[in-house]
Amino acid sequence: MRTWVLLSAVLWCLTGVRCPRSTLFNTKGFIYGKTGQPGKIYVKLHQNSPVLICMDFKLSKKEIVDPTYLWIGPNEKTLTGNNRINITKTGQLMVKDFLEPLSGLYTCTLSYKTVKAETQEEKTVKKRYDFMVFAYREPDYSYQMAVRFTTKSCIGRYNDVFFRVLKKILDNLMSDLSCHVIEPSYKCHSVEIPEHGLIHELFIAFQVNPFAPGWKGACNGSVDCEDITNRNILQARDRIEEFFWSQAYIFYHNFNKTLPAMHFVDHSLQVVRLDSCRPGFGKDESLHSNCASCCVVCSPATFSPDVDVTCQTCVSVLIYGAKSCP
Repeated sequence: MRTWVLLSAVLWCLTGVRCPRSTLFNTKGFIYGKTGQPGKIYVKLHQNSPVLICMDFKLSKKEIVDPTYLWIGPNEKTLTGNNRINITKTGQLMVKDFLEPLSGLYTCTLSYKTVKAETQEEKTVKKRYDFMVFAYREPDYSYQMAVRFTTKSCIGRYNDVFFRVLKKILDNLMSDLSCHVIEPSYKCHSVEIPEHGLIHELFIAFQVNPFAPGWKGACNGSVDCEDITNRNILQARDRIEEFFWSQAYIFYHNFNKTLPAMHFVDHSLQVVRLDSCRPGFGKDESLHSNCASCCVVCSPATFSPDVDVTCQTCVSVLIYGAKSCP
């Protein structure tokens, strides 16, 4: 039975329905309450929240007499159904098109009666369930890369010329993806290699960035543009890796007797992904362990003014998603 449930959950996720990130018990997009410590739920920006159930899973399997439900939102006001918040007669809540200010504590109080069969004596029972809901977005990817090329000498203009030509080639490789090379640099070093003596090599470093001029045109009006820019930067990374691998292949198969003075040093390509968060969002693995790779909205008393990956402290901030410290 457990195997079937696990397979069902996996198939459900694979069909395109977003699997909720939560510390609470959930099944097929429904998240049940838990008395005591509030569970944390993460909702992607501009997506619908999972359905929050105003009872725990054990109670949901029992008969409940005269249930009533009272939802309180992050602003400590009673929630009622509207075009953004949907509350059913059975106390299920879903928030549509989730935004930063909608983050915070959602509290539901369930009231119901127990009736003794012999005496018909009624007793009212109340239970409170807390849900901490956070907006998040995917981080923006960029890639730090490093390669090495041999050269005749560390003195001479041809190293500068080669460096500029290489940058232009790389930019052209990914121009249709709205990606470009930033922060390029190189240094020439003398390297002693066993059985080959002393040779000169250019140590080249650069960053591949998805925000070339006009990059917003690639979004096609999408509100989740990081999904598009991240897909583009992954394609750009693959093209650059293929370019350098082809350099090694060409030299090994066509110039195996005499290599040109300047050529790619095989296996020298290094690629490291760098993550950044949009203003108002940051990463905190200790606070958001269930969404450690996410850029989670900055909580009150914190802010993030730029594309850093952390939210900074600011005691005067009273809102979620602050981009400045007043």
